[in-house]
This record gives sequence, C-alpha cells and structure tokens, in this order.
Amino acid sequence: MASLVDFDFAWSILPSLLSAAMTTIGITLVGFVIALVAGLALALMRRSHWRVLSWPATVTIEFIRSTPLLIQLYFLFYVMPEFGLMLSATAAGLTGIALHYACYVAEVYRAGLDAVPRGQWEACKTLSLPPFAAYRRVILPQALRTVLPALGNYLVAMFKDTPVLSAITVVELMLQAKNIGSQSFRYLEPITMAGIFFLCISLVAAMLVRRLEHATALPSNRARSTS
Repeated sequence: MASLVDFDFAWSILPSLLSAAMTTIGITLVGFVIALVAGLALALMRRSHWRVLSWPATVTIEFIRSTPLLIQLYFLFYVMPEFGLMLSATAAGLTGIALHYACYVAEVYRAGLDAVPRGQWEACKTLSLPPFAAYRRVILPQALRTVLPALGNYLVAMFKDTPVLSAITVVELMLQAKNIGSQSFRYLEPITMAGIFFLCISLVAAMLVRRLEHATALPSNRARSTS
C-alpha cells in the first residue's frame, strides 16, 4: 500500500514554499508599517475639530471597513487602469491590504487616544505644549501601551489575510502551494505545508507581540502579569 504522504516530494517543494513564505512575510511587514502610519494619520484627522479633515477621514474609514478586501483589491488592480493608474499585482495587493487595515488600525488608535485620562490633556495645555509635542511626548506613548495588544492581533490577521492577494495573481504562500498542486496533481503536501507555515509564523508573531507588550508595560502592570 502506497504511503499517503510523499516525504520526498514534500522535501523537494520546500524551497519554493519557503521563498513564497518570505514574500508573504515581506508583504505583511511592509503593509503593516504603512497601515500603522496611515492609520495614525486617519485617527488624528478623525479626531480633528476641523470638519475639512474629520469628515473625509470618517467617510474613508467607514467606506473601507464596510466593503470586502477582495472587492478593494479587484478595484485597484482591474478597475483603476481604466483611469490611468497602472499598478503591478504586488503593488496593488500591498496598497490594498495596507489601506484596508489602516482603517481598522485608525479605530484602534482612536480608542487608545480616548482612553488617555483627561488630566493628561489638560496638563499639556497648562504647560503650553504645542499639539505635535503633546502627542509625541505625552499622549501617544500612553495610548500605544493600551492599544498594543489590538495592533498585534491585526498584524496576525493581516498575515492570515494575505492569501486573498492570490485573487489578483500575487504569488504568495497559498497561491504557490496551489500552483504546485496543479502542476503535480498532489495537493496534500503543498496545502498541508502551507497551513503549517501559516500556523508557525502566526504563533511566533503572537509570541513576539506579547513580549513587546510586556517590555513596554508599566512596572506595576508588568509585575501583575508575571504574578
């Protein structure tokens, strides 16, 4: 009776899956950095008292959060060329997933900023700190401690959503596994290995986020978490 799993075949496809996994990790990291920066900008704009800033940010956040990522990717890759914006599959995928998660990250930032005690804002005004200095030195460091676990969750979620990019022909880990399966007519090994890669990388990312959360926690909270 033939073995269900062909370990020689699995070993032979390992390099191509590892290469695709590195591409997936790269897209995730770059996309998440963009999401962190764009999300912070959107959160600050939405909190602004100027409607010329708050309204466009609010409409953008609610529109993107209310539509599927897949449709947004299709629009960037297949529709925007009709308006003169030509993007490669990787650029469209990176832009789409980064902007999609930027809107979720913006809401996380907004919750963190709202959680900063009012006394901290009043102290900044008393010290006559400029708004930029107040955010950078006082408000944001406190807000980030609060929202770090949620940001870590979105990092893992973004990584697990990268297979959606295969819909616009981005050769990430899952599409590479499907390509190997269609060429060899063996899907068990590549799909299983892709699932194991996603599981292992997600667990490592979650562990690193927990370590970062512990390292940036206040001493009192750190002692409570270890007790």
